Amino acid sequence: MWAPQAFAQTAVAPMKAEPAVVTSLQADQISISVYRNPDAEQSGFDRSWPQGYALITETRTVTLPAGEFVLRFEGVADGMFPESAIVTGLPQGVREKNRDARLLSPAGLVDAYLKRTVQLRRTHPRTGEVREMEARITAAPNGAVVLQTAEGYEALNCTGLPERMLFAGVSREQHGREMPANLSAKPTLSVLAFSPTAASATVTLSYMAEGFDWQANYLASVRSVDRRGTATVDLLAWLTLANGGDQSFSAANAFAIAGEPNRTAGSASVQAIQGELELQCWPQARTHEIPLRLGFVPGMQPEPMPAPLADEETVLESIVVTGSRIKRSTLETASPVPAIVAEQEELGDLKLYRVPEPVDVNGHSQKQVALMVKPAVKMRAFYSADFSGYDDEMPESRPMNLRFRTENLKKNGLGLPMPIGQAEIFEPAPDGAQWLGSSAIEELAVGEEFSVLVSQSSDVRIVAMRIAEKV
Repeated sequence: MWAPQAFAQTAVAPMKAEPAVVTSLQADQISISVYRNPDAEQSGFDRSWPQGYALITETRTVTLPAGEFVLRFEGVADGMFPESAIVTGLPQGVREKNRDARLLSPAGLVDAYLKRTVQLRRTHPRTGEVREMEARITAAPNGAVVLQTAEGYEALNCTGLPERMLFAGVSREQHGREMPANLSAKPTLSVLAFSPTAASATVTLSYMAEGFDWQANYLASVRSVDRRGTATVDLLAWLTLANGGDQSFSAANAFAIAGEPNRTAGSASVQAIQGELELQCWPQARTHEIPLRLGFVPGMQPEPMPAPLADEETVLESIVVTGSRIKRSTLETASPVPAIVAEQEELGDLKLYRVPEPVDVNGHSQKQVALMVKPAVKMRAFYSADFSGYDDEMPESRPMNLRFRTENLKKNGLGLPMPIGQAEIFEPAPDGAQWLGSSAIEELAVGEEFSVLVSQSSDVRIVAMRIAEKV
């Protein structure tokens, strides 16, 4: 007698839903504390990529869904160290952090679509007809694009006629809405978190980032020098903040930190994949159709031209001077007095210079605010000479160096810590200020004596000769 068999049924677990995505487009408030390059010199920072770093703190208001979600912080600094990021204000903290390194740019798009299919729009060389075909990006060496089509392998933009790639889900109207995974219009940090209920939260993000720096620049205007050698000098110092990244920060509370904090070298920051494409081609012909020439190998690309040296490049940068409301002082030299002056504070063993009002720290630019304004600083003029290089030939007389010396004290018109920097010395003239020279200024504490080189004197000269020699 036949009996039906019992079959065991296995319960299939439902697929886990993807977490909701919450995007914070910009910060409500932001603070940037810039630390100098520890190996900085008086000459200043590297303009193409400053070697200092910054502590950035952002406050953002976000609406959180109930359950697991991904919170995306758009607009973080390019040189962000993801391992340093601290996120507070979420209901149950952070489970996972990710630094999205691919940006929406020609090179970033190609990297995102590598080994994927795109639409290739091109013009037929004979009929002039514009047509579209599917193409697969197979490689992108040195900024070039190698495609695989129904006609074989070829490089983009080698026909001599207009052609372009079309990316699914990305258009001029859709930037920032639909993009390939992990492709952002701005540098982005994303975190995975959980909230038991839907809520509005104020979240604070703090992190370290490279690509920032600052320096001090001094302008010294010599007002007078009396017969006793007492000089009166108007001293104005500028604080220059540099942002070497692409990301700009609007209405930021800016601080400059002087001193030597205890920071050890860490891992290199994640640099975003971005930039333009440098399309390259090879001859459009079959191998046997290319004439043999010594030193030419079909299919090989020529070596790219070496990048120009730093001093050969034309670096276009803007310096924004905060405090354009300049008023003239009543001093004889008519030195400008900025309306905004940084305020010096103590930060443990370090010195903190606070910009008193929010400023824009734009990408690839410099921001200047006054660091100190000290009119009528008392100095003592003296002459000095360097005796190195003299020999038995008793050379002709040489001009001596005119220097100004003083102590960093309130009674002399100073009495503030002075960061390392470069000083430019001027004197008044009938047709405007006359430049005398430049002088390096070391890191100066209160009470420390220092001198600045003003110029070489044509009136006071020195002759050295060998009188006796010890055996």
